[in-house]
Amino acid sequence: MKKKLWFVLIFGFFIFPYMYGQKVLLQIEAESELALKEIDSLDYKKLFSNYLELEKEVYTVKNKLIKKGFIDTAVREIKKQNDSLFNAYLHVGKKIKTVRVYLDSEFDKKLLEFSNTLVQSNYFEVSVENLEAVLELLNKRIAEQGDPFSTLQLINIKKEKSNLIAAELFTENNLKRQIDKIVVKGYERFPKSFIKRFLKLKKGQSFNLPEIQKRNEQLQNLRFAKEIKSPEVLFTNDSTTLYLYTEKTQSNNFDGYLGFGTNENTNRLEFDGYVDLRLVNNLNFGESLRLFYKSDEIDQQTFDIRLNAPYLFSSPIGLDIGLTIFRKDSTFSTTTQQLKLNYQVKPNHILSAGIKNSVSSDLLDSNSNLIDDFKSNYYQIGYNFIKPQYYDTLFPINFWLDISAGLGNRKQNGLETQQNTLSLEAYKIFNLNNKNSLFIRLTGAALTSDNYLDNELFRFGGINSIRGFEENSLVANLYGVINTEYRYRLSNTIYVHSVIDAAYFDNDINDVKNKLFGFGFGLGLLTKAGLFKLNYSSGKTENVPFKLSDSKIHVSLTSTF
Repeated sequence: MKKKLWFVLIFGFFIFPYMYGQKVLLQIEAESELALKEIDSLDYKKLFSNYLELEKEVYTVKNKLIKKGFIDTAVREIKKQNDSLFNAYLHVGKKIKTVRVYLDSEFDKKLLEFSNTLVQSNYFEVSVENLEAVLELLNKRIAEQGDPFSTLQLINIKKEKSNLIAAELFTENNLKRQIDKIVVKGYERFPKSFIKRFLKLKKGQSFNLPEIQKRNEQLQNLRFAKEIKSPEVLFTNDSTTLYLYTEKTQSNNFDGYLGFGTNENTNRLEFDGYVDLRLVNNLNFGESLRLFYKSDEIDQQTFDIRLNAPYLFSSPIGLDIGLTIFRKDSTFSTTTQQLKLNYQVKPNHILSAGIKNSVSSDLLDSNSNLIDDFKSNYYQIGYNFIKPQYYDTLFPINFWLDISAGLGNRKQNGLETQQNTLSLEAYKIFNLNNKNSLFIRLTGAALTSDNYLDNELFRFGGINSIRGFEENSLVANLYGVINTEYRYRLSNTIYVHSVIDAAYFDNDINDVKNKLFGFGFGLGLLTKAGLFKLNYSSGKTENVPFKLSDSKIHVSLTSTF
């Protein structure tokens, strides 16, 4: 008994690998060389570990041939030639090139637009190879119209001609779905007006999940909120509830800097700086409030306050109001008020129209031709575009464009002068790779008038204009500035950059036209307190050499809370 048991074990040990390790080979034959060529073009698998896998591959080949238009393809037999070879015999038949699909009278033929089909009054024709793709497209478009559970089926399939088959399209429609309720999870106090106007989602809207997902991605373009999860839908027998998952983000911003340099006349160290406070969405309406104060080293002060209230009363119209007070030592002061109505065409595109008026006073009562009391009124139009990249904490805005034009007049001593204004600010970051990027910024403004007053001209220069010059020390009725920085990231929180600036300006009062240049370098460091920036720059005018004693060092800190 023991000898028999040992014999069985030894026999199984040697025969088992052979039984389960032997491969089988598939060879397919057809009724003609042409048919065989079609089969070989499919590049089917030929070696298998067992018969079941081989048989499955044969029927896979059959289905591929049917999809190519050989609808009469049939497996005649699978015959074993020897222990390792099987022959499969397929009848391929003649290729059918076209399918004619008949439609009922209620079918909307607009669904077939851009489907690469020939559409007639009551049918459409499509190649057999494209049939499946066209049916999938039809089903998708029906779902986009609010019926996500619709199904399509071809019935009464028959051969009309040797190269044409016909079928009827049967559409099983369900109850059309529309959004009955929108629920925000995570940030429950998310402004409802932004759901309706910014995301363009509202109750009663036809349900289209791909479009909803696309619109929900626009949350990434908001500074005060972000998407934390893809939208979800709850279907019941008689309602559709859409769930949006958002999270409120820190969006308040404090920015300030301290600048110091040597006074050319006194050779003493002088300081200047500014404070820029931006409060965003603190009342959960998407509103923003900006408070700005600047004190220049040449005894100039600027105070600016602006309020932006988007989507007033859930309308597509927003309100932008502002007040600016500028004072130059004891020479003059100018107060400017502005009111604009904004219309958001798309999430990143805003059109605006409004009025602006200014009142300026000659504090010295000098009765000079250069400085005098005046009042001005302008009607303005504008356009703003923004492309954010809020995932990048160092450089959150990739592209910015703001352009405005004004038509108005200035009243001075009872005389009225027609005037026009134009202003532009644009900048773009070109991301070369993960570490290197190029920043280019263009700013400019122009005032056209028959004559000019010094206290109505533009003032520029400094850290937010052409670097290397005193803040607001340059006066012009026309100017343009280009700022460039080559930026290199040392890490996710540290970067260094170059400073290469150029500017041109006209001052028709003094008959001065000049070119300016600024060169230097800078450092940015993201800390727990905020983004710390250090800039060293030196400026020069055309045909005048650099003076290191005129260099400017600017230190700023931008904190988000």
